[in-house]
Amino acid sequence: MNLTRNMVALATLLLSVAATGADDSIPVGEKSACMNGPLAQFGQYIGDWDIEDSRLSEDGSGWAPGAGARWNFVCLGDGTAVQDFWMPNDGQVGTNLRTWNPDTESWDIAWTSKGMPGFAHIQARMSEDGNIVMHYKSPLPDPLRRITFFPPDADGWRWTLEISSDQGANWTAVYRIKASRSRSSGG
Repeated sequence: MNLTRNMVALATLLLSVAATGADDSIPVGEKSACMNGPLAQFGQYIGDWDIEDSRLSEDGSGWAPGAGARWNFVCLGDGTAVQDFWMPNDGQVGTNLRTWNPDTESWDIAWTSKGMPGFAHIQARMSEDGNIVMHYKSPLPDPLRRITFFPPDADGWRWTLEISSDQGANWTAVYRIKASRSRSSGG
């Protein structure tokens, strides 16, 4: 599990750098390095995004708007990984380090956020319809969770978090995101 340990160390370093803005030497590469082959699956999200979010009420009666966020995706190195920085307006900053695993033809993702003990290992695959579906591998949340990224269009893209209380037989959407190009990035 050296790969996982290295991913966590790098994710932790980059999360702390992103939070402080302290270092210009992080090997952030050109977007084009993450736009070939499988890397393009998450490469298509590279950029700075304004987030509108909403959460299903506890009783399931309707959706309430969230605090909003900013989400920034970058290409690391020469297409080594896609990293994102989740910056919600409520301050719970987090980061994902996403690497393509050619042996499993899937993504290995390390997720951590401010105040989280350790990290979560997530695996993702692109489905035939172009959606990227992510499942937590460890620690397994209770209830089970899956996240779906929908392909971008001219207006941005969507993302949905679902939970299952019956081991994945049925899923209920509980949190959703609508991303649009950040007004602060000029893009």
